[in-house]
Amino acid sequence: MKPIKVVIVDDHMLFRRGLIALLKDYDELEVIGETGNGKQLQELFQSGKSPDVVLMDVNMPVMDGYETTAWLKEHHPTTAVLALSMYEDDNSVIKMIKRGAGGYVLKECNPIELRAAVIALKERGIYLNEMVSGKMFRSFAKPTDVNISAKENEFLKLCCSELTYKEIAEKMCISPRTVDNHRESLFIKLQVKSRVGLVLYAIKNDLYQI
Repeated sequence: MKPIKVVIVDDHMLFRRGLIALLKDYDELEVIGETGNGKQLQELFQSGKSPDVVLMDVNMPVMDGYETTAWLKEHHPTTAVLALSMYEDDNSVIKMIKRGAGGYVLKECNPIELRAAVIALKERGIYLNEMVSGKMFRSFAKPTDVNISAKENEFLKLCCSELTYKEIAEKMCISPRTVDNHRESLFIKLQVKSRVGLVLYAIKNDLYQI
């Protein structure tokens, strides 16, 4: 097998160089480039390089991970994106998934997990780790006895937006307390524990299109 071609996009040079040194231990992976932001990644593609997997930092200057991932999915859809971040908050995960990332790992992850994630993205286009997979499997389950009201369905779709819960309440013309009630009700009905789970359920069941 040919090595999986990898490009690292991160605004911290020391982190990039450390990651390159780490990945050299794996014969099945080959780092073919590194950039500090999305604009530089665009220039790399213009130079003729075509990676299989991009290790994408989320927060970067000039052109961040969200914008860069969306650009990749539009212009180079065969290139898989693995989000690398120090943050595991719901909003970061939701936004990267919506933009087209196939996996999301923390920068403090074990090198073995990083290797497994890159290989999974190349082979299957998706990587489910412990942080995300439980939420996804619960939300992807489609129980036949789930009864979602019209208001809950509207709330579920709005959860897929970048609106805060307060802004969702205003858009639905209901109180923040009612929004809380809708959220907790759906958590129970869909067997999920976070907004990420709600979003993934909506995407899987065609309630929201990316």
